[in-house]
Amino acid sequence: MTETTSKYADFEGLRERAVALRREGLSRRQIRDRLHVDNNDILNRLLQGEPAPQWTKRPRAKDDLRERARELRLQGMTYDRIQVELGCSKSSISLWVRDLPKPEPRSKEEASAIARRGWEATLRRREEERQAVKHAAAREIGALSERELFLLGVGLYWAEGTKDKPHARRERVAFVNSDPDMIKVFLAWLALLKVDHDRLRLHVMIHESADVSSALDYWADLTGTNVASFGKTTLKKHNPKTNRKNVGTDYRGCLVVQVRQSADLYRRIEGWWCGIVGGSVFGEGPSLPG
Repeated sequence: MTETTSKYADFEGLRERAVALRREGLSRRQIRDRLHVDNNDILNRLLQGEPAPQWTKRPRAKDDLRERARELRLQGMTYDRIQVELGCSKSSISLWVRDLPKPEPRSKEEASAIARRGWEATLRRREEERQAVKHAAAREIGALSERELFLLGVGLYWAEGTKDKPHARRERVAFVNSDPDMIKVFLAWLALLKVDHDRLRLHVMIHESADVSSALDYWADLTGTNVASFGKTTLKKHNPKTNRKNVGTDYRGCLVVQVRQSADLYRRIEGWWCGIVGGSVFGEGPSLPG
């Protein structure tokens, strides 16, 4: 310990030599080796305020970002805050500003606020990436052929529509969904099958605590149907103990689309589905019920 302390006893003299070498264009490593300074904290103090020579800067470092990072560091910003401001990695920031003095410790509240802003920036970036992927995928689809829409509609109905069971015969076409886009695709599919709009019976299923009138107007506008022609609304009783998430102005319940006199259509849908499964690459598929 005594040897280390005495080694840097003439600190001002050592600093003059270090500054002179820096101004001659030597790197930190060269100065460290020349002066035999093996303590990075002391080396930082010796070179404090002396800019690095141009040749020591990383060739691919962005000079404008580097200079801005140094300005922010001199203003007392932490690595986290500089990262939020500039969008650089902490490793790059460390290389650019490590010769500058450390800022005073932040309060717990300020540190939390900085971390929160950094997380918000991360969430925004993730959302932008998410939307970009979705939009690119949507462009891959393009316009559907009639056959593509036909097959899509069969799968859509078999996933979401009412189905006949051996213990409860329901050979009728009924589709229930809260997603307006699903409803639009289903109606387009029915139109492809030449199902007349007059054969459709619509009604809404919704929680009693919601804005029923507004929901009826929304579904009527979406389907091009007069509200007066809707069937009786099914109201779901609200349980105060349930912490429901489907609340607010965007909650419009579910729309039920029933096709009158649809037993034959239902049987054809079931047959089409069995044909899709049988024609897939995964096997023979189910047999039709008796």
